[in-house]
Amino acid sequence: MKTPPATPLLDRIRTPADLRRLPVSALRQVADEVRAEMIDAVSTTGGHLGAGLGVVELTVALHHVFETPRDRLIWDVGHQTYPHKILTGRRDRIRTLRQGGGLSGFTKRSESEYDPFGAAHSSTSISAGLGFAIARDLLGERSHVVSIIGDGAMTGGMAYEAMNNAGALGSRLVVVLNDNDMSIAPPVGALNGHLARLVSEPAFLGFRDAVKGIARHLPAFVERGAARAEKIAKDFATGFSRDGNAGGTLFEALGFYYVGPIDGHDLDQLVAVLSNAREAARGPILVHVVTEKGKGYAPAERAADKYHGVSRFDVVTGEQAKVKGNAPAYTRVFAESLIAEAEADERVVAITAAMPSGTGLGLFGEVFPKRTFDVGIAEQHAVTFAAALAAGGLKPFCAIYSTFLQRGYDQIVHDVALQGLPVRFPIDRAGLVGADGATHAGAFDTAFLTCLPGMVVMAAGDEAELRHMVATAVAYDDGPIAFRFPRGDGLGVEMPERGVPLEIGRGRVLRQGDRIAMLSFGARLGECLKAAEVLDAAGLSTTVADARFAKPLDVDLLLRLAREHAVLLTVEEGSAGGFGAHALHALAAAGALDNGLRVRTLTLPDLYQDHDKPEVMYRAAGLDAAGIAASAMAALGIEAAGAASRG
Repeated sequence: MKTPPATPLLDRIRTPADLRRLPVSALRQVADEVRAEMIDAVSTTGGHLGAGLGVVELTVALHHVFETPRDRLIWDVGHQTYPHKILTGRRDRIRTLRQGGGLSGFTKRSESEYDPFGAAHSSTSISAGLGFAIARDLLGERSHVVSIIGDGAMTGGMAYEAMNNAGALGSRLVVVLNDNDMSIAPPVGALNGHLARLVSEPAFLGFRDAVKGIARHLPAFVERGAARAEKIAKDFATGFSRDGNAGGTLFEALGFYYVGPIDGHDLDQLVAVLSNAREAARGPILVHVVTEKGKGYAPAERAADKYHGVSRFDVVTGEQAKVKGNAPAYTRVFAESLIAEAEADERVVAITAAMPSGTGLGLFGEVFPKRTFDVGIAEQHAVTFAAALAAGGLKPFCAIYSTFLQRGYDQIVHDVALQGLPVRFPIDRAGLVGADGATHAGAFDTAFLTCLPGMVVMAAGDEAELRHMVATAVAYDDGPIAFRFPRGDGLGVEMPERGVPLEIGRGRVLRQGDRIAMLSFGARLGECLKAAEVLDAAGLSTTVADARFAKPLDVDLLLRLAREHAVLLTVEEGSAGGFGAHALHALAAAGALDNGLRVRTLTLPDLYQDHDKPEVMYRAAGLDAAGIAASAMAALGIEAAGAASRG
């Protein structure tokens, strides 16, 4: 049994108020102990590690300088908030991260008063921070609002929309840019940090504003000269000049007073600059902090992904525990299938929104680097970019998680579907996703895609079907087409060497019975087959069919199942309003509901399910084999207890 790290100073900190009573000289030890505590905790639970390691000092400094929770910290990309949770009264539960009934892996309003705004999708913190700042001003309150944005979130256009608005409104707001990939600034030195302190001090800010005020009353050519003189002085002070480092200029053009870059691991610099930003009586300020993702843990520092997301691991070696299954992962099946299709068709290209490894397109990019496009955290751009690629004669696969595809919905409607462009949408993480919880669940894509005219929507019942659906998407040129598949491993079915295009709008029957019919859409197919065995054992002959398509729906198959069975269940791992709703609509239109057919639509529940193990979540939703069998029996008025144990 491993021994937890010694944390004598952290043990004295129950809330940030305790942290603020410590001298600045003690903060280094606090940061070291927070880092050790986080490494030990995540080694037990798994989760996001690299980003949190990079913001330990920044988190300590923020809670030391600002009067949280009265002052509000708005975190972007909530997986960097594990140190924040440790310091805000949740340390005793930190080893429940992402476990059933435990702490969320992201900020969550219902979890703590120190989480004023939930964050699991990126690029939202500046918009939220501005909203809190304006609410504060209108209500006459005195507090500070700090938005911390980083880990790639500045590639999202929403951040710049918010900055533009904030600059125009002029409300007091501090934005901390956590630059952890050196994408904007060169390496930071002591001189830069010292000068950042100087230009953030109230005296410097006041002098700058005074010069501006005087200049406005001078002749135009003198005002222009004064502005240029100010820019030259500022560029000299911050190091932003003709060498291409235009970060300060960009942010100031958006109406922010820019300070930085400063070393995000130097607590003396951080406390001094953040204190100056807190005391500034003017509008929005951007503090540019450079950090190292994975900082302070050697295995993370050496890893290519900086241990962005990890399973449980050995603290000493960094070796992660990997559970090897007998079946291939759906994501890998997609990637390998797309590579095979791209080898045969040079028009196949792939687009990802900052998720090359998560979507499998990292593998595709290794084989076809010039045909792979990572557009950053910019789903709206990704979809419209793909639309134009299709209009230009290519076959774009715009691979986006279900939860993130929501962010590009207007572009799907207007730029793709309305124009009938053949963009292919591989939708990963369909259904429930376990430890990532409600914020990342793929619950809604079937409902929001099947309502669009001309859209073809498929779902893979197993990994072999996924391979066929990739081939189907490549062959289909008549308009947009989407296919969804879950996180995790397949069912272990026999795999074809190459996919074969499916007939559009045609399902398949896997098991024939005569009393109960199950029409599955998606990866609950395996559970439907298990449920059929339970029902057959209870004397209830059961048919299992795989719809394959939610749109166009196989109406012939649907009506045959309705005619030949007393009970018809539709089963899907999506919200109400999706596949089951379209099936009911078709049944009603054909009059198939007029003669006593008992229909049940099994969907995810109408609530946001908290994180847990996927099997526990599906059991709670009634979408495991026992739940499906119980629903079928209940439709016949038969008590399920004893016939179908939910063990």
